Amino acid sequence: MLIINNVSKSFGQKRALDHISLEVPDGIIYGLLGPNGAGKTTLIRIINAITAPDSGEALLDGQPISLENAAQIGYLPEERGLYKDMRVGEHVRYLARLKGLSDLQAREQMNLWFKRLDIESWRFKNIEELSKGMAQKVQFIATVIHRPKLLILDEPFSGFDPVNADIIRQEILRLNREGTTVILSTHNMESVEAMCNRITLINNGRAVLQGDVQQIRQQHRKGIYRVVRTIDGEQVEQNVQKLPGESNNALIQRLVAEGEISTFEEILPSMNDIFIQTVQS
Repeated sequence: MLIINNVSKSFGQKRALDHISLEVPDGIIYGLLGPNGAGKTTLIRIINAITAPDSGEALLDGQPISLENAAQIGYLPEERGLYKDMRVGEHVRYLARLKGLSDLQAREQMNLWFKRLDIESWRFKNIEELSKGMAQKVQFIATVIHRPKLLILDEPFSGFDPVNADIIRQEILRLNREGTTVILSTHNMESVEAMCNRITLINNGRAVLQGDVQQIRQQHRKGIYRVVRTIDGEQVEQNVQKLPGESNNALIQRLVAEGEISTFEEILPSMNDIFIQTVQS
């Protein structure tokens, strides 16, 4: 779906991207991670043909990204923007028409999404009357209404309470199941673990970590296990670390000597821990 090949971009003396390469396969949810100022927004703007790289190339379905094929992309930026003096329904129809839908198509898709996100009663309200979370729903609808092949979401859960954040999360997953490829840029590592198949972590303009989420967690394992044992008639839960060179069998034998084991499971590092470790190293 998307190939970024050796892309660099500078603004004056500031190197925002330094020979970044990544591939986003069709049909997955791909995490684009990094601390503030790492270069994520610059890369997203290049993918959307908002700005051009100084060197390297960005390809969408094998073709260089241009304003024409960038129309296949839906982009929800972190900094939201809606016309406050427009009515909600009028605003969504207007943005849908800009993305190539006929008026009939715009109305049909708008009705569908208003029902899904339970905002039908706000159709004739002005944007300025909306709460932050409600405005976020409107912008999300405007991002997906043309059924883009590639959906880029920058902090999509910002401003939502837990209930509405889960509603948006489920809609993203549903769109992905229906064939939409998703790039998720977020600092919420729980969402990365729950939703993303693969990730690229950018720091100081460089890709410092890439791969399958579960494989990355396996690669960063620390040999720590959650163990529940019965000792002197009581259940005791502990986190136990293997000794250098110790096998799982040897660890189990060492633990059994102290009490009967009812639970023995490895604790893999979280993506949050891996993020902090990689960025600070």
